[in-house]
Amino acid sequence: MNILIFNCGSSSLSFKIFTHKERELNVILKGKAHRVGVVGSEKSFIEFSLGEEKVRTSVDIPNHRKAAELVFAFLKDKEIAVNSIGHRFVHGGSFFKSSTLIDEDVKEKLKLCVPLAPIHNPVSLSVINASFSHYSHIPQYVAFDSAFHSTIPYYAYTYALPIDLIKKYDYRKFGFHGLSYSFVTERVSRYLGIPIDKFKMVACHLGTGGASVCAINRGHSSDTSMGYSPLPGLVMSTRSGDLDPMLTIYILYLFGFKTDELNDILSKKSGLLGVSAYSSDIRDIIAHLNKEDMQSELAFKMYIHRLKKYIGSYIAALDGIDALVFTDDIGVTNPGVREKVCDNMEWCGLLLDKRLNAKADINTINSLHSNSSKVAVLSVPTDEELMIAEQGVKLLIKK
Repeated sequence: MNILIFNCGSSSLSFKIFTHKERELNVILKGKAHRVGVVGSEKSFIEFSLGEEKVRTSVDIPNHRKAAELVFAFLKDKEIAVNSIGHRFVHGGSFFKSSTLIDEDVKEKLKLCVPLAPIHNPVSLSVINASFSHYSHIPQYVAFDSAFHSTIPYYAYTYALPIDLIKKYDYRKFGFHGLSYSFVTERVSRYLGIPIDKFKMVACHLGTGGASVCAINRGHSSDTSMGYSPLPGLVMSTRSGDLDPMLTIYILYLFGFKTDELNDILSKKSGLLGVSAYSSDIRDIIAHLNKEDMQSELAFKMYIHRLKKYIGSYIAALDGIDALVFTDDIGVTNPGVREKVCDNMEWCGLLLDKRLNAKADINTINSLHSNSSKVAVLSVPTDEELMIAEQGVKLLIKK
């Protein structure tokens, strides 16, 4: 059985085909469409990797549906069969607490979820529609980033707003990066040799765009830094993260911005980009630290301070942890960020081995803690597409 997985980013489309045989999943094709819908100096392009064959094609990709169409054309040309398709959907609202097969009822509920994540949900739905137009005869399913956080207790997901307002509009913390957290939780359990229901950890999903922290208790999310939307929490590349909500009122009132303009400021012009005034990439910020750049220093210290504050608060909320985990692009590839975060963490039994941290392999799980540390510190590459495929196998076996 071949399972095609689509993972939509805001300006990219990642895809993989897994073959499922004898309870094993192996990648036979992978690729990514880059700069989808982006107008700039560099043209959009799509990459395919099929065995030893590597293909990169520069082509106009105005939207995610067009990117999916290019994938379908490649599959047809190579005569690669597809038996099922799995889709990543960022925000499933209150409708979905687990992955599900797609039927007409599910499609209608997915449409209702579109406004909840206006950057990601619409493009995922467009790829779902394109997939059904080409493969209407095979089962398709959807996996949700927000589903992993459905286990957060009510006192942690409820906002301190009038209860009538909460009940009417379902305002609550949903949380995101759930597919990544689910993948990492299972892999850490295997790596440490501890059953999932026997350990507690704090996981940091640090991407080049979005980033969040999650408190995981016995395999279940008990709190996370993102909320009703992916905006709150950490200082991110272009997102502000946590801020006083009164500031949004003042900005609207004093400067006369419209709500969409304010959303643009908070989501696309703030974070590292807003503070540094030149880059949204933490790697660029770090490269400027030795150049007496005050804005770079401020941006870096804010990034680390916010991250460390969330980690510390979740360690307290969990009454101690067994592991601190770093994942995704920055979490896995940047030893400098990990070292700064782990400085002076002896109070909770955490001691980083700087030598192990500096030489960690970005392609595999690494232990980064010293022998005397009571808390395991790990860098763990994530694989959302594999997690989606694994969830799909479970769904399809039940079918």
